[in-house]
Parts: sequence; C-alpha cells; structure tokens
Amino acid sequence: MGIPNKTVMKNEALDEKKKRDETAKRERLERSLEEGLENTFPASDPINVTQPPPSVEDKRYGARSRK
Repeated sequence: MGIPNKTVMKNEALDEKKKRDETAKRERLERSLEEGLENTFPASDPINVTQPPPSVEDKRYGARSRK
C-alpha cells in the first residue's frame, strides 16, 4: 500500500514552505550583513550582526541611550 496522494501533496507543501522560510531567513541575514558593512569603516575586525545580551546595569536601570 502506498502513501495517500493527499499526504504526499501535504508533505510537498510543507517542504516548499520550509525552503521559502530558509530562503527568507538567509536573505534577512544577508541584508543585515550588508547594512553592517556599509555602516562601518573598513577595519580588520569583522562585523557583529547579533546584539549582546543586556548587562546587569541594563537590567537594573533599564536600557539607556549609548553615546
């Protein structure tokens, strides 16, 4: 007995959605990297796309604007 046609179609739809989600995630990361490169002076240090976790002071006093 084979797999019902509806199940095969549902699995194919889920695979397509997963591929679209992965592509969208990759494109967002690529845009973030490009923006980081455009906004930095050429230097030897690589850019950092992620935000660091809040420090103890941030948690205690709330987020403040950095100068």
